[in-house]
Amino acid sequence: MGWLILAVIGAGTYLYGLSTQATLLCLLSKPVPVLMLLGWLQDAPASPFRRWISIGLLFSLLGDILLAWPKDLFVFGLGAFLLAHLAYLKAYLVDCRRPAWLPLGLSLLAGGSLLSVMASSGLGDLLIPVSVYALAISAMLWRALARLGTCVPTRSAWLAAAGAVAFVISDSLIGIDRFVHPFSAAPYLIILTYWLGQWGIGASVFSQSRR
Repeated sequence: MGWLILAVIGAGTYLYGLSTQATLLCLLSKPVPVLMLLGWLQDAPASPFRRWISIGLLFSLLGDILLAWPKDLFVFGLGAFLLAHLAYLKAYLVDCRRPAWLPLGLSLLAGGSLLSVMASSGLGDLLIPVSVYALAISAMLWRALARLGTCVPTRSAWLAAAGAVAFVISDSLIGIDRFVHPFSAAPYLIILTYWLGQWGIGASVFSQSRR
């Protein structure tokens, strides 16, 4: 519980820095929630599932830092989160490998919609990296949804699926705000859905049985 309290404090500090446009405070506090989630996961039983989720959080932590940096490091941040999604994908394959065609179709639709939103105003040199990222997050969402209704513990499956959906929503908001039409509430909605997504993914570790 202590880890989560520290995560909430870090989140509150970042939101305060965001509202006051305190760049340094945002840079220092943005990684705190995910860092605290990493610490929290160490209380869960050791397993390949926990290991891969932890690796995903580590890459997410790197992505947080790169995207918060005053310089435009969007492509590098995108690469860090792509690796995070691949780690989450590997975690979900630990306990479920069924094809799950309906989740696959829904995930491709979500990824295609995300890409089309980002590409609607023209991506230029970003087209290839954004396309690869959209494919990676679609695969992650697919495997998270594929665990629903299987022998995977129900709580773990639903938490991971909800976390994956929240992550996709967060990225969709980034696409709209950055490439289509900026809106004032975007930074708050993006970070809140992102943190909820990471919490759901991290919390799924505690309900996942050893295999």
